[in-house]
Amino acid sequence: MGLFNNLMSKIFNHATTAGIGKSEPTTPAFSPTTPGVASTGTAAVATAPAVDIVAVLSDLAAKNPEKLDWKHSIVDLMKLVGMDSSFAARKELAQDLNYTGNTNDSAAMNIWLQKQVMLKLSQNGGKVPAELLK
Repeated sequence: MGLFNNLMSKIFNHATTAGIGKSEPTTPAFSPTTPGVASTGTAAVATAPAVDIVAVLSDLAAKNPEKLDWKHSIVDLMKLVGMDSSFAARKELAQDLNYTGNTNDSAAMNIWLQKQVMLKLSQNGGKVPAELLK
């Protein structure tokens, strides 16, 4: 998942460097002896706070001179994080995410990519609202 990992890294790194978009850890079981550490039953492991994807991308959008509709457009999302959003790059991203549709149907592929990227972000520590997962 080369391009997806690059996209996720850009979003998560912006959250870290800008000090925004972090929420409480999503792991419900915390060790009673060490704050911020989750209990696994036999050992305690540190949990990272979830990255609030909307907060991070909204912050980036506010600083961008272009009006980018990152919530609905994979092209705008890629532009927002400073990635190549060309058709070839989107085809590569689709391949990374195991798209099985026709990559020459850019509209269908773009819709799928937008939803899949949000889903994958949520599966990898991103806090994504339900309406962006539909």
